[in-house]
Amino acid sequence: MANADCIVLMGGNMAEAHPVGFQWVAEAKLRGARVIHVDPRFTRTSAVADRHIPIRVGSDVVLLGGLINYVLSNDLDFREYVVAYTNAATLINEGYRDTEDLGGLFSGFDPETGHYDPATWAYEHPEGGAVDPPGGAEHGSSASARAAGDEHGSGGPVLDASETVRDETLQHPRTVFQILKRHFARYTPEMVREMCGIGLDDFEYLARSITENSGRERTTCFGYATGWTQHTLGAQFIRTSAILQLLLGNVGRPGSGIMALRGHASIQGSTDIPTLFNLLPGYLPMPSVGRHDTLADYLAAVGSKKQKGYWAYADAYMVSLLKAWFGDAATAENDYCYDYLPRLDGPAGTYQTTVDMLDGKVAGYFVLGQNPAVGSANGRQQRLAMSKLKWLVVRDLNMIESATWWKEGPEIESGELRTEDIGTEVFFMPAATHVEKAGSFTQTQRMVQWRHQAVAPPGQAQSELDFFYELGKRIRERLADSTDERDRPLLDMTWDYPPDAHGNPDPEAVLSEINGYYVTGPDAGRNLTSYTQMKADGSTAGGCWIYTGVYAGAVNQAARRTPQGGPGLTQSDWGWVWPADRRILYNRASADPEGRPWSERKKYMWWDETAGRWAGPDVPDFPVDRAPSARPDPKLGGAEALAGDDPFIMQSDGKAWLFAPSGLVDGPLPAHYEAQESPVANALYPQQQAPARVMFAREDNLDAPSAGQPGADVYPYVFTTYRLTEHHTAGGMSRWSPYLAELQPEMFCEVSRELAAARGLENEGWATIVSPRAAIEARVLVTDRLKTLRINGRDVHQVGLPYHWGQGTDAVVSGDAVNDLIGVTLDPNTQIQESKVGSCDVIAGRRPQGAALLDLVRAYQERSGATIETDNIRITDPGREGIEPDPAKDDPGGEGFTRW
Repeated sequence: MANADCIVLMGGNMAEAHPVGFQWVAEAKLRGARVIHVDPRFTRTSAVADRHIPIRVGSDVVLLGGLINYVLSNDLDFREYVVAYTNAATLINEGYRDTEDLGGLFSGFDPETGHYDPATWAYEHPEGGAVDPPGGAEHGSSASARAAGDEHGSGGPVLDASETVRDETLQHPRTVFQILKRHFARYTPEMVREMCGIGLDDFEYLARSITENSGRERTTCFGYATGWTQHTLGAQFIRTSAILQLLLGNVGRPGSGIMALRGHASIQGSTDIPTLFNLLPGYLPMPSVGRHDTLADYLAAVGSKKQKGYWAYADAYMVSLLKAWFGDAATAENDYCYDYLPRLDGPAGTYQTTVDMLDGKVAGYFVLGQNPAVGSANGRQQRLAMSKLKWLVVRDLNMIESATWWKEGPEIESGELRTEDIGTEVFFMPAATHVEKAGSFTQTQRMVQWRHQAVAPPGQAQSELDFFYELGKRIRERLADSTDERDRPLLDMTWDYPPDAHGNPDPEAVLSEINGYYVTGPDAGRNLTSYTQMKADGSTAGGCWIYTGVYAGAVNQAARRTPQGGPGLTQSDWGWVWPADRRILYNRASADPEGRPWSERKKYMWWDETAGRWAGPDVPDFPVDRAPSARPDPKLGGAEALAGDDPFIMQSDGKAWLFAPSGLVDGPLPAHYEAQESPVANALYPQQQAPARVMFAREDNLDAPSAGQPGADVYPYVFTTYRLTEHHTAGGMSRWSPYLAELQPEMFCEVSRELAAARGLENEGWATIVSPRAAIEARVLVTDRLKTLRINGRDVHQVGLPYHWGQGTDAVVSGDAVNDLIGVTLDPNTQIQESKVGSCDVIAGRRPQGAALLDLVRAYQERSGATIETDNIRITDPGREGIEPDPAKDDPGGEGFTRW
């Protein structure tokens, strides 16, 4: 980011929520970079940006699509980069139909299941037909259930061939380039103005800023956070930005890319070595019933030997993982204990588990490093679900609301729950803070850094490693004499970490296991240095293939802390970056197809003809001796099939994907749909909401009627949630601190002067915010930082709500939880909740107490006519989801001839 010439921050408030990383934005600005903040609110980030551009929350795809259209309409793409390094020239098969043809849907939508069959999105095969994943395209009904779109954090989707049909003139109507032009043609500056509330001058400023700061000599960087991810089409928000950046040549080069702002709490690490139901370490998919019943089935499905690039070796990564977990018990004869792994038979995310708890299907629950009573969507549903458990374990630093809801939660006050009637046995286990334990964390840059323990944890507080290691030991001791087959995985697990000086398991021993080691041969016991050393024959073991090298030479590379990262450009003496300590992914793209730097100013990696290898300050993200002119037979598969101009080495065709022929479950291209509930009608398509979204149609999860439905005026305003510098997520680390509590003592809402006047709200007074799920109260902050926007000819007011407070007496400060307002609807790719946009009403004064609060929420529901069907209809207007114009009536000789 420090090397960027322009930085666009959207979907986040980086200065406030990621202040340590923001130093690099500040450094870029000092070097002359232009910084633009696009956000519903004027924030501390906006205050130090060159320009703040207000936007209606949830409309980002319209703006980004408008920028793509601007680039394509004005021939401002970095054409040489686009043709050589992306799939712009690749042909899509004849069966594909776009949203432009089907009134807002892509081909393959199945209204019965509410999901897409993506078979028609595939590449055209050189021998006819389509280039498919192994076993054929997976229907969205199963792919969505296992959040398959979330698997591609380290490698692209699997395809069964590396050969494609390309037209490098980009003229064929079925090239990705021409499909892009048609798809985004309706995303005009005027549409951006009408749907985003962004004026033509601001749009022009943004468009000129990114295009003038892209190309051979200059680069633009994007940064985003949960303001992009937490939507029913959050993955497509990010895809739109990726398309834009690729068209401008802003991937794989200094000062380019798209930074997912993920910070010190190791959110990046929690997907790399996952706490997610659908992933194994290194973004290997969790096996699924019927799809991955045997190891052979699994390996055939997750990595094809016919495709290009390093994902073809997924078998080596998987077998090494099984060897790390099950050691000597894992042999070729028993498929390396593959059958010990659980199988997904449906979605098992946070919100599906909550529903199962409510239905009495879950006996016990661990709450670790989170506070669902405050921090999860539909907080009331979360707390009621916990009341149905037999037991609940909460590990935290303080007595958070998820540990005390049973005696002082909102439902106790309202009378919905009575403490004496709750059968849940709650165990509170004190946890160590980040300075009281050693271990790694991984952040935005994929950088693994090491924390050394500063002080011992107080009392019985334990680190996660100590707690789970001890729990595992006790379970294994109790099962030691078991002959039950289901206990073998626990008994055969490797669980022999040596103790540190305090008698606890040594965290560096865990890091060494994650890194990987040779199991057999002359190097047995030695740590691996690269994931390319992993084998599928059981001779290597490794807990996460993308982290191989972090403990190379039995040295903790994550603990490197040379001031300024050392003398080199890449600061590579600070921490360790996966994979292989590469500081910029896909850095082969920093040179042109002939291997020469695009410009001296942006010189990074280049082909050294004399040495016969790639050179530069970084670790080459490419076969180091593969010459730019190399054109191996693509049928070789794997890294051997990569041509010298295939920089995207984890993609099945070696190219970056402007169009996704596989991997996503809700469309091969981004398309704008409104949020699950929205007072704004979708002006782009007849389809109002994302058709493949994951819905929970329940009485305890009602939605506000959307634009065009009766009752939409009952919840006329849009609310969005955000975080503050002074508080940390759900407040477990900050609301117990007197210093931080004094800085932000009360829950508040930000409203514009126009909304304050319309609703009689007074600055520092009280307001009640009502959604179909709950009503909360907040102090009023009347501000110019939140603008009333003109959308489709009418004013739309937005309400800003920080989400750090919860009800209880243990913290220094308490308040109503904003997440009680939020409904549960999910992105089908990732199963993340839409918590950044919802519909509400705002009333002056404090909310009712006790049962009267329930009466207020119920009265609003009845006035709006909300039922479980509201907003939960897949197809908005079935009569318009047909092909327009009718191909049977097309006249090839006529002026209106189309590609039909």
